[in-house]
Amino acid sequence: MKRRVLHVLSQRPGFTGSGITVAALAREAARHGWAQRVVAGIPATDPPPVLAGLAPEHIRPLRFGSGELNFAVPGMSDVMPYPSSRFADLSADQLDRYRRAWRRHLAGVVGEFRPAVIHAHHVWLVSALLKDAAPDVPVVTHCHATGLRQMCLCPHLADEVRRGCARNDAFVVLHDDHARELQAVLGVPPERIRVVGAGYRADIFAHRSDVPRIPDSIVYIGKFSRAKGLPWLLDAVEQLAQRRPGLSLHVAGGGAGVEAEALRDRMAAMTPRVRRHGQLSQERLAGLLRQCAVAVLPSFYEGLPLVLVEALACGCRVVATRLPGVARNVAPQAGPAMRLVDLPRLCGADEPLAADLPRFVNDLATALEGALADAASLGPSHLPPAALAPFTWPAVFERVAAVWQTVTGPGNGVGDGGRRAETMANGTGSTGHSGKA
Repeated sequence: MKRRVLHVLSQRPGFTGSGITVAALAREAARHGWAQRVVAGIPATDPPPVLAGLAPEHIRPLRFGSGELNFAVPGMSDVMPYPSSRFADLSADQLDRYRRAWRRHLAGVVGEFRPAVIHAHHVWLVSALLKDAAPDVPVVTHCHATGLRQMCLCPHLADEVRRGCARNDAFVVLHDDHARELQAVLGVPPERIRVVGAGYRADIFAHRSDVPRIPDSIVYIGKFSRAKGLPWLLDAVEQLAQRRPGLSLHVAGGGAGVEAEALRDRMAAMTPRVRRHGQLSQERLAGLLRQCAVAVLPSFYEGLPLVLVEALACGCRVVATRLPGVARNVAPQAGPAMRLVDLPRLCGADEPLAADLPRFVNDLATALEGALADAASLGPSHLPPAALAPFTWPAVFERVAAVWQTVTGPGNGVGDGGRRAETMANGTGSTGHSGKA
């Protein structure tokens, strides 16, 4: 097999879970001798992205904010940690220009690089047009769940995504629930879907006994948005502070738009109890996690959130909503170090039902108080290395590379204008880590 992979991300690398995944897979692929190119969507004013293991000329961005693409990079979430467009707000003309620009850009990179396989992130518009730009190259599509959510938010684009993505050769997902949902939504057989999980940097995120914890400290890492549950986390903190006056909430992340600005103003009004740290590098984020007693993610919609694994690796007690990927994949590994909070009923993908919010805030405050008490009496969590081993990036890459190998197997004519790849030989969960990563 010709070891040449093209990574495709339609938004900015490094700012979201999918962007971190691209960087991690590129780093691991470089270690294993793969020739690589990366395409990503970035603002016209940004410097070229930097990814470890790749020469600058091997990163080929498509720029937004000028010329044909005179609008901000569309984000896979409606609130991104940087200025962005919402797919739901793009006009028909903007969407046409978006498709044309991506087809042209991808066709140029594919023609020059001649990849053996394309690894595309998100079951959404760019993944849906890859077979137009590269009909003879096997395509592996990485589902992070946000594409499935966008189908609910943009029903006028859902059929295009279903038809286009169903042509792709294989799909990798974060956990079994995503595999079943993807099979139902796209109508692809289960043998074309593989569970690969999500990873973290074990060399960065690790507990250090010489770093003291801040008493009664909670850390939230994520976007400033309702879908992440941040407004109700702030309610829970205000409630809990009446019983624990030394309580502090540390917030790492950001957001743009009206919703994010309103949350930013509210957090500013809660200073010094709420302390904002902005967007942090992974090294600085690990440092913050090592200082805080409890990490919380009250989100209403996630795939397999890396931040929970990173927090556990750093010794935090963890509180999270009972999302499928969290409850089935992370909680069994975390054991008593994690407390789960039942979700409110939802209207659509991630809008909570108002009648359920008082109960949700009370449950969140109770779980946080219990986790803080555990941290005070039992100290940091100390999970055995084996508990988090399936979540390391080398383990995830091994599972992803097995899919690349399958779709580019003997007889597929990869890189030589050959026929499409045969159906994958192994089905969902066949990595041996189904439900664990």
